[in-house]
Amino acid sequence: MGERLTKTDIEKIEAEIEDRTLVQRPLLLEAVKEARAQGDLSENFEYYAAKREKNKNESRIRYLKRVLKFATLEDDTSAADEVGINNTVTVFFPEDGIEERYKLVTSIRSDSLNGLVSIESPLGAAIRGARVGEKRTVVVNNQISYEVEIRAIDNSTDDESDEIRKF
Repeated sequence: MGERLTKTDIEKIEAEIEDRTLVQRPLLLEAVKEARAQGDLSENFEYYAAKREKNKNESRIRYLKRVLKFATLEDDTSAADEVGINNTVTVFFPEDGIEERYKLVTSIRSDSLNGLVSIESPLGAAIRGARVGEKRTVVVNNQISYEVEIRAIDNSTDDESDEIRKF
């Protein structure tokens, strides 16, 4: 099974593929041509750097096309009073006595260091569909689990700062 993507994720991926194909590819090919014209390729760092950038671009295009090919569409709608994709949630950890805010996103946009939690992560799976005041158990593995309480739900929408993950 491939990535679980929302309609917005798919649109962002298609836009990146288009940009890399129609804008970046011709520029990178021209950079390779210019570097090659400088002469001896055995000691031409600019040529190898240009080729590396061109190959990285082509690899990214192939990766994004493969993601789209095997992706499944994930519904990002949820009731106004329950945690869903693109909602920012205030979660209370009773064991530690702290509150934290997380935005629930698909795995291709997840970035836990910046508060973007995947719906496929233990925390994301546990809180998805929860309502304010509900307590959920987050199961990490057979030996580790912990409790969380939903304190607030901000029905935010997808914003441009949630980028498609790089590889």
